Formats: sequence, C-alpha cells, structure tokens
Amino acid sequence: MIELQDIERAAARLQGQVINTPCVYSRTLSELTGAQVYLKFENHQFTASFKERGACNKLTLLIEEQTRTSASPLAGVIAMSAGNHAQGVAYHAQRLGLKAVIVMPRFTPGVKVERTRGFGAEVVLHGDTLDEARAHALSLANERGLAFVHPYDDAAIAAGQGTVGLEMLRAVPDLDSLIIAVGGGGLIAGIATAAKALSPDIEVVGVQTQRFPGMFNAIKGTHLPQGQSTIAEGIAVGTPGKLTQAVVLKRVDDLVLVDEGDIEQAIVMLLEIEKTLVEGAGAAGLAALLKFPERFKGKRVGLVLCGGNIDPLLLAATIERGMVRAGRLARLRVNARDVPGSLARITQVVADAGANIDEVHHQRAFSHLSAQHVEIEMVIQTRGHPHVAQVLESLNRAGFTAEEQP
Repeated sequence: MIELQDIERAAARLQGQVINTPCVYSRTLSELTGAQVYLKFENHQFTASFKERGACNKLTLLIEEQTRTSASPLAGVIAMSAGNHAQGVAYHAQRLGLKAVIVMPRFTPGVKVERTRGFGAEVVLHGDTLDEARAHALSLANERGLAFVHPYDDAAIAAGQGTVGLEMLRAVPDLDSLIIAVGGGGLIAGIATAAKALSPDIEVVGVQTQRFPGMFNAIKGTHLPQGQSTIAEGIAVGTPGKLTQAVVLKRVDDLVLVDEGDIEQAIVMLLEIEKTLVEGAGAAGLAALLKFPERFKGKRVGLVLCGGNIDPLLLAATIERGMVRAGRLARLRVNARDVPGSLARITQVVADAGANIDEVHHQRAFSHLSAQHVEIEMVIQTRGHPHVAQVLESLNRAGFTAEEQP
C-alpha cells in the first residue's frame, strides 16, 4: 500500500516535468452550492489531464531502475487507455526518449487518438472495451518485450496521482472535504493517502457514474448493473484495481453516484461560470456537489477538474442539452387557423415577448387538428424557464393554444 513518503518522492521526481496547477476559490460556485468551493485545474496540464503525473513517475522510475541495475536498455513501454493515460504515457515517453505503444478501444474519441499519435506513439485500436484492450496490450507486451504501464493499479502510478492531493493541501491546508472522480481508483487512492496523512480529519468522497459503479459495488457490496457507455468515459472502468480498492477501503470515507444529466449540467456550468473546459470525468466532482448540496453546505470543499479532453461534437451536444435543461432553449407547440398571416402573428407575439425563434416546423398531415388548423412546432431561445412561461402566456392571450413540449 502506498504511503505519504511515496507521494513525496514522486513529487520530487515530477518537479519541472508537470505543472503545479492552480487551486483556486470559486466565488460563484460557492454561492450556488452553499459550500466554499476550491477548484484544482488539472485540465491545465500539457495533456489536459492529471494522468500524466502517474505516467511520468512510472517512466522515470523505470529508467532509474534500469540505470541502477545496469540492465539492457528498455525496449519500450506499452499501455492501454481510452485516452488520457495514453496521452500521458506517450508524451512523457517521447520526452524521456522511450518507444511507446498504446492500445486503445475502438470507441475512443478521435481527438484522443490523434493527440496520442501526435506524441509519437504507435496506436493500436483493439476491442470494444477496456478489458479487451488490456488483454491485447498484455499480449503485445510479452510478444515485444515491452514494459506494461497500468493506468491505475500500480503503486508508482497512484503515487504520481497523489501529488495532486499534496499540492491541494499545501495550497489550502484547512480543506474539510475532497470530492474525487473514481474510475479504476488511481487518483483517489493517491489523493486520499496524501490528504489523510496531512489532515487526518479531512473527508474524502469518491464519485462514480451510475452507469459504471465498479468501485461503488466493490466497496459497498452492492450489485448495481453496468451500462454500455457514459459521457464520463474517462472513469468508465468495469473492474477497479486491487491495489487501489484496498486503499479506498481504508482511506476513503464514502462513495456516491451521479447520473449523466448531473455530469452534463456540471460541464456546462464550469464552461459558463469558470470559463474552463472539462470532460465528463472532470465534471464528476461538481456534479456530486450539485446533487448533494446539504451534505457539503458550509464546508471548504476541494474539487479536481481532472481532465479537459472532450470530443467537440459531444461538447456541442452537451451544451445544447444543457440549454434545454436551463430553459434557455424551449420547444413549443402552437395550434392556429391555417390562414395567411397566422404564422406572422405568432412570430410577432414571440418577438414582442423578447424571445428568438431558432426553428419552425408546420405540421398539417400528422396532426389531430381539423383540416382548417395547423400545428406549428418551434424552438425558441429564451432567458430561462420563467421567460418560457411568459412567452406561452402571451401566445395564449393572443388567441392561440400554446404549450411547451418535453
């Protein structure tokens, strides 16, 4: 099991090789949640993820071991990952002059695949799950004589990730709680080890998505089903690590689950409020804080924005869905007489109410209305749910039958 001294040694190795990212108080998020919220911007790392900390620590240790034992030069390293660990290993292998082979599942977002290749790594796309990619990576490691770099179930990896906690507690020593995203458990194992050693009374809470509750099931003895996909693909791990599970059992106070909508909302809030881009896993901590505000009310809470690699198309869809949830986009159905000027009157009422029309669709054939009437569906841009209600009231007052569509 890793200890504080392992993390302190990792911090010394990483000096000058990774960024000591800002840990900043968020006034707006604090006002919204009732907690005192501090954000650790790990999405500011060169690869936009905390994962490069563990990767750099592990690779540096491998080189140190080779030098100490005067062994033959490493043939290279191999890793399996859905993206962030891959980029961390590829980038630091390139920096340290090591050959890197990365096995990625076929569903991995294209932006992560291309960035990994951009760091000079050989990328092998294999399998539909991380387990299938892992099996293939182990096979290639034996076949080519490469050193396997596990994404989370490795003491050197967890120690490297634990430097995040070391930096947070040094920046804000009086934190009451840490809310940490959990996939395989490398990040929370490292952070919990550092945090509990420096501040024994601190509360460490792990967050998983409802669709991938692997660590939650393992620790709590539940048997919640596993889904097929999640917006937080960075923590979409079916089987947690053995090493990390032992640390979580001993040093993590609780685990909670959030759903897809919670994570989407957190991504949009961080983009709007903090002007920072995070992926699904990077928003998991805030998602938990928003879902359980009473639990953390009045406490000094640290959140790790652990990654910022999100596919642009997924981001666009997330923003649009977030606008719908906030009432900034609304779909209305308006019934009107099918005569010249009806649509012009409707659009004028909407404009006078201060809303903007995004889409309009006439529905004549597929409607339960009489042949003399038309059903008009429109998507409008508004200032929020109260504004939508004002637009509906104005349309109904003008003689139309209008309602919001789900």
